[in-house]
Amino acid sequence: MNKHTHLSFAEALSATQQWWMDAGVDLIFEDSPQAWLDNSPEEEASAAAPQAPKASPPAEAEPPRPRLGGEPGDWPGDLENFIAWWRSDHSFDTGGIGPRIGPRGPAAPPLMVLVPEPEPEDQETLLSGPQGRLLENMLRAMGIAAQDVYLASALPRRTPMADWAGLADAGLREITLHHIGLVSPERLLVLGRNILPLTDNDPTKNSAILPEVNHEGPSPVVFAGWDLATLLTRAKARSTFWRGWLNWTEGKA
Repeated sequence: MNKHTHLSFAEALSATQQWWMDAGVDLIFEDSPQAWLDNSPEEEASAAAPQAPKASPPAEAEPPRPRLGGEPGDWPGDLENFIAWWRSDHSFDTGGIGPRIGPRGPAAPPLMVLVPEPEPEDQETLLSGPQGRLLENMLRAMGIAAQDVYLASALPRRTPMADWAGLADAGLREITLHHIGLVSPERLLVLGRNILPLTDNDPTKNSAILPEVNHEGPSPVVFAGWDLATLLTRAKARSTFWRGWLNWTEGKA
């Protein structure tokens, strides 16, 4: 007959714990998940409450673009000094790459040609690459000697992705008009619709006879066409430009 030892509750509990420890279990496990980081009741209530959207900080106004060339009263009043100033003033350097290329040609010419910027090949002479050769061929077909043409760019340095509207508002319009006034050409050929705002004309027209330049003094009549890069690569643009030019010159001859 087996004899059973009667253990007290404390002895039974101690024996049970020792059995589990001998089995390698020294932690208490529960099936229900437990929060590792307990929040206080106030924090739980705050987390459950809907959060009001945070107000965005007011957007900072962009600083105004510095005026190109400074005050108009300080601009040179004769063409030779204007060209030297235009090539040296650092306010025109924003975003520009490559060397500064000045205009070329005589004052008071029968034709002034205005382009946006030097072409990539230019190092010392404006339009010395493929675009310049195209312009020479155009002038030859027009019956105009290249040495009689005043050739200028709106910016002295090549400026990829130039903000022409912003530049116009920052003073480039007034500077360009001042430049044209000093040159005093009979006619002005603007090659590039992106620079038409610099002459106060309608930038939506690709090739058209435009009103006279809006500035003090004698005003040349203006003809506008595609930029030389487009004319160089698109035969249709060249054809449209040439028809418009012939119609204009026949009416102005």
